[in-house]
Parts: sequence; C-alpha cells; structure tokens
Amino acid sequence: MIPNIKKTALTILIGISSVAYSQKNDYPIQPVDFTHVHLTDDFWKPKIEVNASVTIPYILKKCRETGRINNFLRASKTIPGDKLTEFPFDDTDVYKLIEGASYGLQVKKNPILEKQLDTLVGIIAAAQEPDGYLYTFRTVHAEHPHDWIGDKRWVKDEDLSHELYNAGHLYEAATAHFTATGKRTLLNVAIKNADLLVKDFGQGKLQIYPGHQIVEMGLVKLYRVTKEKKYLDLAKFFLDVRGPGGDTYNQADKKVVDQKTAVGHAVRAAYMYTGMADVAALTGNKQYLSSIDNIWGDVVDTKLYITGGIGATGAGEAFGAAYELPNMSAYAETCASIGNVYWNLRMFLLHGDSKYIDVLERTLYNGLLSGVSLSGDHFFYPNPLASLGQHQRGEWFSCACCISNVTRFLPSVPGYVYAHNANDLYVNLFMSNTMDVNLDAAKVSLTQQTNYPWNGSVALNVDPSKTASFSVHIRIPGWAVNKPVSSDLYRFTDSNSVQIPISVNGKKIDYTVEKGYAVINRKWAKGDKVIVDFPMPIQKVLANENVKSDTDRFALQKGPIVYCLEGFDQPDKSVQSIVVDKNAAVTESYKADKLNGILELSTVGLTSSRIENSEELKQTKSVVNAIPYYAWNNRGSNEMEVWIPYEASASNPKPASTIASRSVVSSSSRSKLMLKALNDQYEPANSADKEANYLHWWPKNNSAEFVQYDFDKAYTVSSSRVYWYDDTPWGGCAVPASWKLFYKKGEEWVPVKNISISEIAKDKYNSVQFEPVTTTALKMEVQLPVDKSSGIHEWIVN
Repeated sequence: MIPNIKKTALTILIGISSVAYSQKNDYPIQPVDFTHVHLTDDFWKPKIEVNASVTIPYILKKCRETGRINNFLRASKTIPGDKLTEFPFDDTDVYKLIEGASYGLQVKKNPILEKQLDTLVGIIAAAQEPDGYLYTFRTVHAEHPHDWIGDKRWVKDEDLSHELYNAGHLYEAATAHFTATGKRTLLNVAIKNADLLVKDFGQGKLQIYPGHQIVEMGLVKLYRVTKEKKYLDLAKFFLDVRGPGGDTYNQADKKVVDQKTAVGHAVRAAYMYTGMADVAALTGNKQYLSSIDNIWGDVVDTKLYITGGIGATGAGEAFGAAYELPNMSAYAETCASIGNVYWNLRMFLLHGDSKYIDVLERTLYNGLLSGVSLSGDHFFYPNPLASLGQHQRGEWFSCACCISNVTRFLPSVPGYVYAHNANDLYVNLFMSNTMDVNLDAAKVSLTQQTNYPWNGSVALNVDPSKTASFSVHIRIPGWAVNKPVSSDLYRFTDSNSVQIPISVNGKKIDYTVEKGYAVINRKWAKGDKVIVDFPMPIQKVLANENVKSDTDRFALQKGPIVYCLEGFDQPDKSVQSIVVDKNAAVTESYKADKLNGILELSTVGLTSSRIENSEELKQTKSVVNAIPYYAWNNRGSNEMEVWIPYEASASNPKPASTIASRSVVSSSSRSKLMLKALNDQYEPANSADKEANYLHWWPKNNSAEFVQYDFDKAYTVSSSRVYWYDDTPWGGCAVPASWKLFYKKGEEWVPVKNISISEIAKDKYNSVQFEPVTTTALKMEVQLPVDKSSGIHEWIVN
C-alpha cells in the first residue's frame, strides 16, 4: 500500500525524500525540501517564475507542435497513422515537462496547469500496453520501425533504444506528480511499468544494462514512495550488471565498482554516479562509495570547467582526457551540468563536506544557468567558453533533452539551500528566503537576507519553537577563502588566507571550521541573528599549466559568478583580439537595466590588429567590459570568451583587410552563422580543429554544394587557397571528392582556367593557380563524398 500523502506529508526532492518513514540506511544528511524553502530574493525567484510562466507553457506548446504528444496518441490508436518524432527518447520530454510542472504545483497551486497535466497523464496511460510496457516507438507498430528500437523488447537497450531511459524519466515524473497532487494516476502507470521490469530483469532473467542511465535514479524514487524493496534491488542490479567488456561511451567498459576515472558520455556518467550514490546510501554499499569518491576526485582534479561544466568534447558528448578542456569547442552540455548538480548534492549528503557544494554552486550559477535564456524561451545544448559568433541559442532542438531538463530542474533550486541531520542545520547556499525544518531539539524557522550573488553579506534570523541547543553549519565557500576548487586545477592570483567574520546578536564570535563549514553550536532562542560577511573581491583565476587551452590567460570571477567578455560590450564589438594585463585593476558597477540586472566588471586592455601588408601589429588601448557568463548570447550572436589573454601571443589580432574579408559571403550551408568562418583569417591547428570557427554541410553527403564571395568592387584575381574541415575518422566530415572555382562574367558563372592545382588533402591549405580574371564575384563548387559531408575552415583569394 502507498501511504496517503496527506497523512504522511511525504515529499521528494530529486530522488531524496524528507524521510517520513524509518529505513535502516539512508543519507546521513537530508536536504530541507524545496516546499519548505520560500524564496524572496531578486536573483533566483524571478528565474523560477519565468520558468513557470514562460518555459513550461512554451514546452507544452512545442511538445504538441513537434508531435511528442501525438506519439502517445498514435500508440493508443486514438489518432491514426504511424508517423512518429525523430528519436525514441522524445517521450521523455513529456515526462520531464510533467515533472517540472509538478514541482511548480507543490509551491503554487495552478488549477489550469493541473488540469492540463491530468489530460497528459490520461494520454500516457492510454498508450501503455496491458502488461505495463510503455514505449511509443514500438507500441505504434510502424510499417518502417525506427532503426534504434530492435526487433523485440529490450534487445537494443544497451545500444540506442532508450527503453529503460524512458522508464527512468517516467518514474521521476510519476513520483513528482503524485507528491504534488496526491493523484495516483501517473504513479499507477509507473508502478505497472516498473513491475514489468522486475519480472523481466534480474538474476536468472535478462542480463541487460541501460544504454543511457537514469532508470536507477527513477527506481530509487519509486522505492522511496512505495517502500517496495524490489525497486531498489533492481536499481542495484542495473548497476552491477554493467561491464566489463562494454563501451567506455556509456561507462560499461568496467564493472562500476572498478571504475576510478570519469569517461564517456558525460550525462550518462553523471546520472550513473548519482544512482550509485543513491544505492550506496540506501544499501550501505562501500564499494560504490569508494568508486564515486575516486571518480569525483578525477573530475575535480582534471576535467571540470571553470563554469562547472563537464564533458569537453562533442565527439560522444564526452569527458576528454585529463586537462583536455578546450574552450570554443567545449561541449559542457546543459544536461551534464544538471547531472553534475544532482551528483554533488548526493556527495555532500554522504560526506557533509562543503567542497561538493562548492562544485554544485559553481555549476548552478554558471554552466547550468547559461543553458536557458533570460526570456525563458531560448536554449543552449552545449555551453562553450569562447565563440567567434557562430553560436546561437535555439528556440528548440530536434533532440530537446536539455530544454525539458532545465524546466524540471529550476523549480527545485530552493531545495539545495539547506540540509539537516538530527541537531545539525546546514546552510549551503545563499539567497533570500524563509525556511522551516524540524530538528530533534526543536522546530526551527529561519529567515535569510542577502544580496547574493552580487554581495557577500548574509543575515540569518534563527527562530526555534523553543530555546534549544543545536548547531548551525554555515558553508564557507571556497572562493571566499581564495580557493576556487579543492584541487590545483584552478587557482586565484591572490591566494592569501582570509578570516570570515561572523557575529551573533551583534557580537563577533569565534567558531570552529569543520569540512568547510563554520559551526556555531549554542543554545538558540527566538530572535537570534547571525551575520556573515564573505569578502567578495573581484578575482583573477589561472588554470593548471596542463590545461593548454588556457595558457597565458585568466578568467574573472566575483563570488560564485564567472564572467566573460562579449562583443556587444566592447568598443569595437570584438573580443578575440583583446589583451589585459593580469595585474590590471578591475572595477564593478551594477547595471539594473542590463540583462535583467547584472554586476558588470570593467578594466583597461589593448586591442591588437594586423596591418595590411605588414608583420607588425597595431595596438589600441580601450575599456574592456565583462558580464556574467550565464547572461551571454541573450542579445544575439557575437564574439565571446571566458579566458582572457594576458599575453599578446595568446590573442587573435583583428585581421588585416583582404579581398576575402571585404566580401559578402553566401553558401548552400544551412547555417548563416558559419559564413564568417571563411574569411576570419583564423589559422586552424589542423583540419579537425574545433577551436576555430568553420563552415560545414553536415549531415548532407554525395551532393554538390557551394560557397561564394561577392567582392566590394571588381578585382583581378589569379589564385586561391582553401583549408578543409575534416574530423574523420570519428566525425562526419571529410575532404571533398572534388572542388572547382567559377568567376562571375556579366550574369553568368564561368569556370576559371586552372594552371596548377594541389592535391585534395587535410591539415594544410589546398591551392589553385589559374589564368587571371577580373570579376566582382568568385564561387567555389564542392562535391561532397559519397558517405561523408565536408566543411571549410578558411578560403583565401589572391
């Protein structure tokens, strides 16, 4: 039997309950549920309100428009036909929408939204098969089934079917919906599906692991709601059956207990580590704990972006090698940042160490928040740390996982602020709010007032229901004591030790520090007031020398906020040519009317540019302005960089004017943002260089494509060079099968008469000499290979 929600007051936060029943094992520390934390701040509260008023309705609309809801309607034969969306995991966007909306309903009632969810739940339930199976891409019985789904249930789940992945998101949505509404409609669907998994998988049954992890977390949620141990046992089975002999891509190359480093697809990895933490807490499994401790150390030592993002490479959306942290090609998927927050919360609940909340906070304010626009209706999938203007927030993606993931995450942010254990109350994050929690000694109401993240002063009013002894643990952020992370991956230029002043009722106190927390143990009474003053200077961050992408560069950080330069804020609208002395003074000013209110940083730097027909550089002094990284690309596409050169050799001087740079560029490529790659004079390191901007025609192949320069006036030209983009063997682009040039003569395109042409080769310029022509335009026709696409880094005309 499932307990009546009104009697048990059961609440669930990202798979961790404020325990309403006894268990032998669980996290020693429990979060204060987000329904008990009411934000009053000017930073997070408006963002959560935008999520509720804009993003959730927007995603519901897009799920209708893109056919995601129709997937379920066709599976139940409610509407005819077998046309489905692009990916078998598209069903999860509906589940995540329900989850996020349900979290919102727990905070604020919305009868219209609840009715819309009732309709969605009915549609989902109707698509479920009699034995509990729920996977629209198979149930619809399409005449031409999707290649990923296999000829029968489960056979391709280790590969691409995502059947178990879909189930995991279903369970998370169902428990959130049940908690918010008390209705069992979706929960019954989830239980029926989970019972099918229990019947099909396990010892002596199917020995298959999820290709994309998350079902483990979902099963733990069901266990917490139902108390049915079979769901926890199945979560552990899915972890234990994984590896060895599988792919590193989905962390199946080794048994999970033998894994020591972070490898493969970053989202899958973070979800798996989170599931391992859940199971370790609930079963007391020390091998799981040892494994994720080692993996966490590997990430924080060598694989964490300064923004908190994880997953360095787009090839497999994966972790790279140690210290492989490219900037312009950084993947740092929004979903991976969300997974990183989930994982680090669990690590804190297991160990009670502030270093995990340091990573959580860094990710939350930077690499995660950057994934959604200030308006709530444009999104990033990858979150690069540099751009030449080729990046742009999208209104929607065919793979919309990051969009729906942000939606379900944001309402739960208040649940990361506090935690408790017996008579220990942890203050982890700083945002104005009111909160109540039951400690063993007393019920405690707490009011937090702060202008964080722009200011480091925090006031805590502590009001116990009666005078009682307990401990308040106030996190001292690593950045406040000049330690950006708990490793040598990053360091501040100013590393002097700092003492954090804390007062109680107006009197400065001495306190002990335990695992990064200032511990105040006293007999508390109504009206007690704690004031903490975190110094919040503007800091310059340097990366470990092994991070080659950040050599001779620094990043700006103030409090938890990482900054970037964006072209819109610079006098000449560019940033790649800027050099700033690492000892330069930096000032700050609050801009209430800019990007919904930000603290802007300013300094003085040099802008370098090349002089035509000269090796010398021209340098111009100018004001350099920086904005919070999370707010970039909200005004359109422009240049951006987080890591600012302090040596001229690390910058990219503005190119000298050439025939090509003065030209208007056009192409058959579908992305107009990539056009500027052709004439930006950026020198690629090799054909696979993703730190350079490039144009490509992927996913097209075996077709004729073109790029074209329309000159500013007529020129006599006689040679040209092109540097191909080629990311083989792992990518989808190779050098072309052939290419040829045409010049404009009147209204016609006439082929040039070649004198000599080099071989078609990668990693170098391919050149052609031709009889001189006088023309106003030049066009290159490119024949793509039969089974690959092609691309171009640079096209030079002489």
